[in-house]
Amino acid sequence: MSTDEQRREDGLRVRRAVLGGEHVDRAIAGTTEFTAPFQDLITRYAWGDVWARPGLSRAERSMITLAALVALRQGDELAMHVRAALRNGLTRDQISEILLHLAIYTGVPSANHAFKVAQAVLAEEDVKVAEEAGPTGEHTGTGPE
Repeated sequence: MSTDEQRREDGLRVRRAVLGGEHVDRAIAGTTEFTAPFQDLITRYAWGDVWARPGLSRAERSMITLAALVALRQGDELAMHVRAALRNGLTRDQISEILLHLAIYTGVPSANHAFKVAQAVLAEEDVKVAEEAGPTGEHTGTGPE
């Protein structure tokens, strides 16, 4: 059985891989005495115990997470996990299909909101890729392809 410290280390590694180092660094930098127990909980439990399990791929976990966040209408978390889904190997077409599928099971208003959130995230990602490509249009290799 893993110790709390092992789960924390595993969780931080998986959290960085899924959400990106910049996001995790911002979350850690913003940790206060008040929020420290919550940061520890999500790092050990959500990321170290659940996301680090071998039973599902990260792409599958992203699909499930997107579904839950759409159903619960959690726009801020949804934006973060659309980025994570891309990082975990889902394509834009797959994300669109997931949201379309969810319209049937979570309702059109939830899916409509999710499409707006996802479209904004994808547009931000396009800007990042264009900026990384520089004025010549060649990618510098410093971010997602």
